[in-house]
Amino acid sequence: MFAWRRTALRKRVVVNLPDKAFSGVLWAKRGPLLVLRDVELLEAGRQPQRVDGEIVIERSKVEFMQVLATGGD
Repeated sequence: MFAWRRTALRKRVVVNLPDKAFSGVLWAKRGPLLVLRDVELLEAGRQPQRVDGEIVIERSKVEFMQVLATGGD
């Protein structure tokens, strides 16, 4: 398993794409895909929008990903 997966898997992350970002729990990495659950769509100048279900993102589209700090870690 890759080090970044051990660090980020099942943690709340922000996945930044060229035109928007998603905040959610990184649930799985399946080949070139990231699966997020409990997701909000983040766009500049707008309130976060709740997204139903899972979001699947191609890793090649990701500019960078942030692992959010939690109080218990």
